[in-house]
Amino acid sequence: MSTSPSQLVAGIDTSTQSVKVVVRDAETGALVRSGSAAHPNQTQVDPRVWWDALQVAIERAGGLDGVVALSVGGQQHGMVTLDEDGNPVRPAMLWNDSSSGRQARELVAELGAERWARETGTVPVASITATKLRWLAENEPENAERVAAVCLPHDYLTWRLRGSSDLTELTTDRSDASGTGYFDGRTGEYLPGLLEHAFGRADVVLPRVAGIREAVGSSAGLGLDALVGPGTGDNAGAALAMGLGPGDVLLSVGTSGVVSAIVAEQPADATGLVAGFCDATGNYLPLVATVNCAQVLDATRELLGVDHAGLAELALAAPAGSNGLSLVPYLHGERTPNLPEAMGALHGVTHLSYTRECLARAAFEAVVCGLGVGLDAVRALGLEVASLRLVGGAAKSPALREVAPSVLGHDILLPAPGEYVANGVARQAAWVLAAQADAAADLPEWPELGGSPTEVATAPAAPVVREQYDRAAPLHLDRS
Repeated sequence: MSTSPSQLVAGIDTSTQSVKVVVRDAETGALVRSGSAAHPNQTQVDPRVWWDALQVAIERAGGLDGVVALSVGGQQHGMVTLDEDGNPVRPAMLWNDSSSGRQARELVAELGAERWARETGTVPVASITATKLRWLAENEPENAERVAAVCLPHDYLTWRLRGSSDLTELTTDRSDASGTGYFDGRTGEYLPGLLEHAFGRADVVLPRVAGIREAVGSSAGLGLDALVGPGTGDNAGAALAMGLGPGDVLLSVGTSGVVSAIVAEQPADATGLVAGFCDATGNYLPLVATVNCAQVLDATRELLGVDHAGLAELALAAPAGSNGLSLVPYLHGERTPNLPEAMGALHGVTHLSYTRECLARAAFEAVVCGLGVGLDAVRALGLEVASLRLVGGAAKSPALREVAPSVLGHDILLPAPGEYVANGVARQAAWVLAAQADAAADLPEWPELGGSPTEVATAPAAPVVREQYDRAAPLHLDRS
């Protein structure tokens, strides 16, 4: 790569809870500075708060002086609706808003899971944009009529960064488009028939799908002349940061639990467990997501009156299998399996298992079993697992580092902590910069991001945990 060491690139992550900014050297990937700013952690949010939070995050990062290219990564699926003047019609419905669970079921019933999987790679669940559009048409018809354009969170920030007010200048990338429910990742084209079926109309502006290393404009919205990259969805951004290749599986334990991997052909899983998303490099990113992850640990910690270290200490004092106790952790319904109305349950309660220690360990085991369900689904599509990487806030816990290899029966690589999504799109920005000199430039090598993990977590396999969990998981109640 021929860029000068003095050239800087920036990556922006607009997540469920905050906006983060990292500034890195374009050639080496070395971190120069960073900053973040929180915004409302809700399932429906006015998208303008993301823009406001971005200004604060940039200031806390020491500004963008010297930055010549930047790119945005964002939470997938969220429905951002804009009127003809470019103003939000209503608060954005985020990926974790389950209001459209009924609409998702109806869309699948109307066209069949096989068709959805074949044409889009994904069987609709409540997180998918198309289901939210159906909900909007049914529940807020006046707002639905005002919609002139539909985009995703990272699309909205990219558009604002460019200082545009022209809806036809909205852009997205193939990874985020592949999570809408009306995009064919194999052809790179939208499917207006599916959009109209879901929303009742297809005469809305959809973001143009940019190339994987395309500069979509400049950052005039910030008063800068930096190139703006296509951006990407959060999971694809994290994969860029990790440098994932075929057979590498990424396990993410944050607000949601995610299992993702890189493959060359788009999977089509009619069971709906595996979403056949696109990645940010021209490959595909089969992905399984669970709604209940780190908040299961938080809720258990609060119940037991301990901090994170205390929860881990309690869990490590109990044996694998928690003396038969199994927690089904459907605190907020669930996406995988697709049970938006489900409530959780506690099974195997005996005098021996009904202890603080066993409950703490059962919470960690429940989170990992959810990831295990996802890993099994990806394997069922033919993926040969070469490595497992564990990232996310909860990955710091010593209890999770013991429970994960124990339950999954596989050593776990532990990359150094970092802002993976922001780092991934910063790497994309460097790719966009390199493509100005060479249109076929390869993704730059950044050893600081893609180097070997600093630790490996290992533990004796304990298949009894999954056996208990698999018996307990179907035995839950529904909110209805």
